[in-house]
Amino acid sequence: MSDQVFHPGERALQERFDSTRLADKIAEATVHSTFTSRDVEFIQRMDMFFLATSDAQGNLDCSYKGGDPGFVRIVDEQTLAFPMYDGNGMFMSAGNLTQHPAVGMLFIDFENQWRMRVNGAASIDFEDPLLAHYPEAQFIVRVTPRLIFVNCPRYIHKMKLVERSRFVPKAECETPEAEWKDHFADVLPEAQQERRRSRAPRSG
Repeated sequence: MSDQVFHPGERALQERFDSTRLADKIAEATVHSTFTSRDVEFIQRMDMFFLATSDAQGNLDCSYKGGDPGFVRIVDEQTLAFPMYDGNGMFMSAGNLTQHPAVGMLFIDFENQWRMRVNGAASIDFEDPLLAHYPEAQFIVRVTPRLIFVNCPRYIHKMKLVERSRFVPKAECETPEAEWKDHFADVLPEAQQERRRSRAPRSG
């Protein structure tokens, strides 16, 4: 397993700091490539994660993805899925996936000070059947894991959830629009401009 986990750059630093034995032991104990029942329980109660992607030239991007608990689903032991909701229209993460499928996902439980990484290959699907379970999702991202592992939690700051975002779409509930879109009203996608026109109060 260790030979599949660590590349020469990582090995060089492990040798420099005499941590090769430790790294191998930790990899042997924690790193795996299919989701366990413990992974499923942890991931499916998370309401956010950080997503790292890259374009074909190796330019990196890291973004925050949030939703209600359970918005990330483990479909089976080799498939994770999550929705892409309306954003700023740049599609930096998703655009990267169309050029380079490798992703890194970091899930953090700040209240219980625990974290998990999922590294794998992602694809996007505009007709995914899971869309029916995510109101207003634009498409679904599915990830096939290569490496799944927990990280040392000692530097995680303990924080409490105050309030979840009111912008997360919910069934049978009108989602409010982000205030910043008022500054770009004339260049919003046509469907969003039409919704705005239909919501505007009629004079007379």
